[in-house]
This record gives sequence, C-alpha cells and structure tokens, in this order.
Amino acid sequence: MKALFKDYLKLEKNILLMIKAEFFVQLIGAAFFLILNIYLAKNSFSDSEIANFISYRFLAVIVLAFPLGIFIKGRSLKPFFIIGSVGIPTVAIILILSIEMSYDNIIPLLFVLWGIVFTLFSVSSLPFIMRNSKISNQSHAISLNYATHSFGTILSSLFIYFSSELMNEINEGKILIIISIVGFIGIYFILKIKNENISYQKKDLNVNNYDWRLIFKATIPTFIIAVGAGLTIPFINLFFFHSFGVDSQFFALIGGFASFLVAICSLLVPNIKNRLGFKKGILSTQTVSVVALVALATTEFFTTYSWALPLAIVCFWIRTPLMNMAAPMTSELTMNYVGKNNQEILSAVMAAIWSGSWFFSSQIVSVLKANNMTYASIFYITATLYLFGIFMYYLLILDYNKNKSKIEYPNL
Repeated sequence: MKALFKDYLKLEKNILLMIKAEFFVQLIGAAFFLILNIYLAKNSFSDSEIANFISYRFLAVIVLAFPLGIFIKGRSLKPFFIIGSVGIPTVAIILILSIEMSYDNIIPLLFVLWGIVFTLFSVSSLPFIMRNSKISNQSHAISLNYATHSFGTILSSLFIYFSSELMNEINEGKILIIISIVGFIGIYFILKIKNENISYQKKDLNVNNYDWRLIFKATIPTFIIAVGAGLTIPFINLFFFHSFGVDSQFFALIGGFASFLVAICSLLVPNIKNRLGFKKGILSTQTVSVVALVALATTEFFTTYSWALPLAIVCFWIRTPLMNMAAPMTSELTMNYVGKNNQEILSAVMAAIWSGSWFFSSQIVSVLKANNMTYASIFYITATLYLFGIFMYYLLILDYNKNKSKIEYPNL
C-alpha cells in the first residue's frame, strides 16, 4: 500500500497542482449532484422540469466543447483553468439564489453558463495531463484526477449530513452556497502552475490535420455508454427520493460511501491495469456493474418490503465504483489509441459526447417521466445500452492491442 501512494507522490508538480484545483471544482459538482435535484423537487419543480433544467447544462457543453478542443491546441491551458475555477463557484451561487428567490426564467440560462465554465476546466484537464506528465506517470495521473470527484463527494456528503444534523435552520440551498464558497480555493493552486509544457503542440486550427477515423472509432463505445448513463445517473437521487423517501441528508451518506469506494478503486486502477490489461480490467468491471444496475432497478417493484431499500443501496454501492473504475482505463486507452496529435480534440469530442448524450437523454427522461414511465424501465434501457457499449469497447481493445506498436508517445 505504501508503494502505491509513493507512485502518486512522484507525479509532476504542475499535475498535482491542477488535480488539487480539480478537487475543489469536483467538491461543488459532487454537492450539486447529491442534493440539487432534491432541492429543486422541494421547491415544487416536477421531475420533468428538473430533467429539462439539467439538459441545458449539457447543451452548453455540446456547443462549446468541439471548438474549444481545436482552440486549445498549442495554447497554455492555465487561463482556461483560471476561468473555470472562478466561474464554477460564482455561477453555482447565483443559481441557488435564483432558485430561492423564484427567478425561474433565468434558471435555464444559469445552467447553460454553468455548463460553459465546467467545460473550460474539464476539456483542458486530460490534455494538460498528457502534455505535462511522463508516460510512466500517466496512468497514476489520470486515476488520481478521476478520484478527485470521489474525494469531493465524500467531503461534500459528510458536510451535508452533519450540517443538516447540527443546524436546524439550514436547507439544501444554504449548504450548496457554503460549499460553492469553499470551491474558490481552487484558484490558489491554479495560479501556482509554472512552466507549463506546450512545446510539442502546434498552433493549427485546421480540422483536416486530425485523424478522424481513429477519433471516430475511439468514441463509439463512449457514445453508447454515455447515452445510457444520461438516462440514469443524473436522476438516481430522485429514484431513491420518490421510491423510498430517501431525503437529501440520507442520500448524501449513501452517495458519500459510494464515492469512498470509487476513490479506493480509482487509486488501484494502475495496478489492476498492469495486472489484468485493458481487456479484462475494463470489461469485467463494467459487466458486473450492469448486473448490479439491473438489480437496483428491480427494487422499485418491491418498495413495500423492508429488504428492498437495503438491497437498492448495496447494488448502488456495487454499481458505482465498478463503472467508475473503468473510466480512467478507458480514458488512457482512447488517449493512447488516437495518438498525441489528436488528444486535445479527442478530449473535446468526449466532453461533447457525454454532454450531448446527457442533454438528449435528459430530454428523453423528461418526456418519459411526463408519461409516467417507471425509473426501473428507464434503468433497464440504460443496462441494455451499457452491454452494447461494453461489446464495442471489446472490439476497440482488440484493435488497440493489434496496433499499439504504432502509437507515438510524447514523453518517455
């Protein structure tokens, strides 16, 4: 275990500074994931309206991610991190105040702005890692970067739970504002980044200079899984809230423990990848996760039984870390698969795919819930799409293993 953490301490200084800033960004994102939907529901917004609001955030990413991925090539990424570190907590605070003061007309616009500032940070993070880390450090850097979401969720969930327990007058909105204020700390770490490496990048905005065949093949599995995830992940708190009466305070603990498991699993990813390889590492974790998701969905039909809620929670705790565990491996796989010349644009395309899929998925959920479809049925659709996506990852891994000797690495 000591050796495991020593490998993370060997990461480059700039990488660690960016990841520390990412933690504070994820602290905000995690808190909003845990309780924003419940807060909106308590403010008389329907599930259909909430799904529609969420879709606006992802709409912004669809529009911005692709041109941003081209624009950042050959440029310093620090200014984008600065804008994101300031913009994310600022927009988050304004959003909560708008909900509290019933300024319903500007809520969609604020979700769009929130999507924009999140995109500036998230699209830049993976290219920053690939530019500024040695190839021997990339697995650990990517895994630690992914783990920030889990660590952010753990801390947010503990704060949500204990503040709700100890402060009678506090509500979800006030909690989210406090966490957003803390999120401003991230800018301190971004400002300390020095001597950023951009030397091997060319400032060229010509879209014809990218290998679109490789990029297309690398994104197919992600697209399929992202569509399925968009039908489920943003609404998992509403599933527990409406099916079992789980309030924000209790769901924060459920989500926090799930994120603790994700954090532990994420830090183990480099070792698992080295032992099992991409094929066994990605396919096995994702497949077991799908089984747990189907079991979780099925509990909706047994809500009157005392065992249903504990089973749903356990299935959530199995599904979440295993599906997230594959993410650092799939990111490293696809980044290496497309080669160094295509990495910025791949990061942007991936962000656009996730957000685009979640935008349309959120719109679909809005329609489905307006027509009273059960969450179980929606989750079953997700499981089917996941299985198809896993099969496409299998084909991509076979192609990668066949051609990996041709991959160019920027830093050896």
